[in-house]
Amino acid sequence: MADPATFADLAMPYMSALYSAALRMTRNPTDAEDLVQETYLRAYRGFGGFREGTNLKAWLYKILTNTFINIYRAKKRRPDQVELDDMPDFTLYRQLGGLEAVSANATPETEVLAGIPDDEVKAALESIPEQFRIAVILCDIEEFSYKEIAEILDIPIGTVMSRIHRGRKLLQKRLWDYAAERGLVPPADREPVDSATGGR
Repeated sequence: MADPATFADLAMPYMSALYSAALRMTRNPTDAEDLVQETYLRAYRGFGGFREGTNLKAWLYKILTNTFINIYRAKKRRPDQVELDDMPDFTLYRQLGGLEAVSANATPETEVLAGIPDDEVKAALESIPEQFRIAVILCDIEEFSYKEIAEILDIPIGTVMSRIHRGRKLLQKRLWDYAAERGLVPPADREPVDSATGGR
């Protein structure tokens, strides 16, 4: 059992990262601050049940995510159901907040996506439905493993993989649409090319 006296020393270094995640979830600075404050309050109250030696970061993110789902999501209507086109995957870089061009094996798609401003990437991420957005945030930004995400969200690993896959496809589609709308994509390439088959 963890000693509550050590809570601040162990948990406070994660505050900045938790705030960033909260901001991506709530899309509002005030709500993000409130969410982090509530997360730390709940974490402190429950710290006696934390098993020392286990992943404190994942434990805090679980509280953050559950608090968001149970409190802030209740304020909103049910998330929209999304119909995804059957479109090929693009390369999604590990850090969505700072896309970098791929120097080797670059395709026209990756070069177009790499040229999109960071603000548009963040806006695209914020625009996708909540269940997919949270899964992508935890995987591609916070770099949790599928197993850790399954524990944080309390869902099967298969569901985690499905949400990440669908979230990435939707995010990439939004970015591709943005590029096409601004003339970054030649007219002949407005529909993404499946590099594996050469077809559309």
